[in-house]
Amino acid sequence: MGVCCPFLQPWDRARNQFLINLPCLSDPVRRSSLLLKLALVVLHLVFIGFLFLFDAEFIEKTKRDPWYMGCYLLLFSATLLQYFVTSGSSPGYVVDAMRDVCETSAMYRNPLACSIQHASRKSESVVVNVEGGSASCARRTPTPWGKLVLDLYPPGTSIRNLTCGYCHVEQPPRTKHCHDCDRCVLQFDHHCVWLGTCIGQKNHCKFWWYICEETTLCIWTLIMYVDYLSNVAKPWWKNAIIILLLVILAISLIFVMLLLIFHSYLILTNQSTYELVRRRRIPYMRNIPERVHPFSRGIRRNLYNVCCGNYNLDSLPTAFELEDRSRPYTCIDMLKCRCC
Repeated sequence: MGVCCPFLQPWDRARNQFLINLPCLSDPVRRSSLLLKLALVVLHLVFIGFLFLFDAEFIEKTKRDPWYMGCYLLLFSATLLQYFVTSGSSPGYVVDAMRDVCETSAMYRNPLACSIQHASRKSESVVVNVEGGSASCARRTPTPWGKLVLDLYPPGTSIRNLTCGYCHVEQPPRTKHCHDCDRCVLQFDHHCVWLGTCIGQKNHCKFWWYICEETTLCIWTLIMYVDYLSNVAKPWWKNAIIILLLVILAISLIFVMLLLIFHSYLILTNQSTYELVRRRRIPYMRNIPERVHPFSRGIRRNLYNVCCGNYNLDSLPTAFELEDRSRPYTCIDMLKCRCC
């Protein structure tokens, strides 16, 4: 160990200096996220690059039918672009929504001023200070965000029970604190390690389009690989590589296709992965029957809210609404398209 130390110390100093100059690599979480993104891009390039390097007939077909390869490259580029757009998009943080409500509130804009102070990056908590009043008065007076959140819950709900224990903000229904992002996310679905961000209210639609494009790209690439494998005889090592890539591609296709079907169902019923998997652990969903989707507004309305960017906060349904949605479907309901 002592012999290695003189050689390791200069390396450690050089590595630390390199990480200081690149803040995006100094954080282990961000560094692993960047490595996963790089691996995903390289994997895409490997699949398309193999055909260009080893399939002469594929190159001839490209020259003969340029529109075919043009469409494929367009889909390839659109998929990677959608990946980075989704990865860099905000899922809808409670801190941002709280700031918007505070800034647009007439009560705090005139004559009082509303200031938002961000705490450390670790907690990302928000403190609302009311200028011109004492601290005890500020604690007694609910903020506009607190009033908005309380209106989404049944009467008599205590604001203390709705406050996040990590970032100390009031959580609307369907909100969860993500320990990877260290923030509360509106309509939290899941944290995607491949994207390096959460999937929530504001980027669920972008995420659906990404997996839709990824599924289409996998199917198209799989067809080209099968066509390449069924052509003329090739050296054994080429066949071994193509079979290995074909197995990886088939597994990836099954995964993204199931993911696409699953998230299509979630969007049509206005659910999230977290609500579906942890239904019994969410206090306000424990007593709701399994087949009842409490936040669904019908298929058409659910699609409109996701695709057209309607980012309104969902309130908890009343007992009358839950009873109406738990009614079994009849023939008349089918004719009236009750599910829509």
